[in-house]
Amino acid sequence: MITKINQLLQEVEAFTASDAGQVEAFRIKYLSKKGLIGELMNDFRAVPADQKKVVGMQLNELKTKAQEKIAALKEQFAAADTGGRELDLTRSAYPIRLGTRHPLSIVKNEIIDLFARLGFCIAEGPEVEDDWHVFSSLNFAQDHPARDMQDTFFIESHPDIILRTHTSSVQTRTMENTQPPIRVICPGRVYRNEAISYRAHCFFHQVEGLYVDQNVSFTDLKQVLLLFAREMFGEETKIRLRPSYFPFTEPSAEMDISCHLCGGKGCPFCKHTGWVEILGCGMVDPSVLDNCGIDSKVYSGYAFGMGVERITNLKYQVTDLRLFSENDTRFLREFEYAY
Repeated sequence: MITKINQLLQEVEAFTASDAGQVEAFRIKYLSKKGLIGELMNDFRAVPADQKKVVGMQLNELKTKAQEKIAALKEQFAAADTGGRELDLTRSAYPIRLGTRHPLSIVKNEIIDLFARLGFCIAEGPEVEDDWHVFSSLNFAQDHPARDMQDTFFIESHPDIILRTHTSSVQTRTMENTQPPIRVICPGRVYRNEAISYRAHCFFHQVEGLYVDQNVSFTDLKQVLLLFAREMFGEETKIRLRPSYFPFTEPSAEMDISCHLCGGKGCPFCKHTGWVEILGCGMVDPSVLDNCGIDSKVYSGYAFGMGVERITNLKYQVTDLRLFSENDTRFLREFEYAY
């Protein structure tokens, strides 16, 4: 048996292969249950007791050599299949499909680019704000409903520190630190204490605009908003300004656009009115200018604000606000060619 073991050992050491198929054939020939080494294992029971130790050691050496030879050849061919690169066993077994740019980012960037062409700069501010910049400087009375816990997230240990409910706080900070002329837009995330549903969320995104200079009029505001509406929704878009109320503007208005789905004829989307509301606007209240250190007898200004989710819904008919924050790549892939 020792002679047979030595013969097989020489064959194992001399074996070479040109492909993985030959390696598998070698494994079957020597290491399968009915292979040559397996047969020697069966014959080992007939070896005299005084020879079992020597024969057993050589038999184990033969089996180990054969296993190492097969492992080395398999690794060689596996490296060749991957172009010489190591195989990353932590990678997913299937390709991971990626999403695209988020629809809110697409629309927000479109709004920013549009107003940038009109000379507006970007202004940003903190999301964790104080009462003065969010409410008091903007003419919100102490008993105004927006100060109620149902609308605003307050920091429990610091009642004057809140999560901003609108990006108007960026406008007040800008007016405090900049002398007119001021022409800025303020994009950002805002927070309100509302129940999450298909039509409301506890956080959303706004873009607000502010222009302060001498002799600024409501006509200037109307012309800018008309240009915005036609750039965003098409040249045939019409606008309508309805009187409204905001603490920080006087006069105030809400702006509607003609429904771009039905062309103003009336459909379920516009509730058969032909008009869809998109933003609020108005002339900056003189007391707000004074609160921020700007002489209201010399300067005037206008402001406007819109929800990015609202504009996105109008452009792409997204009916559930929760889709914007769920990071579902199937939803995101629908906007692959939207920019």
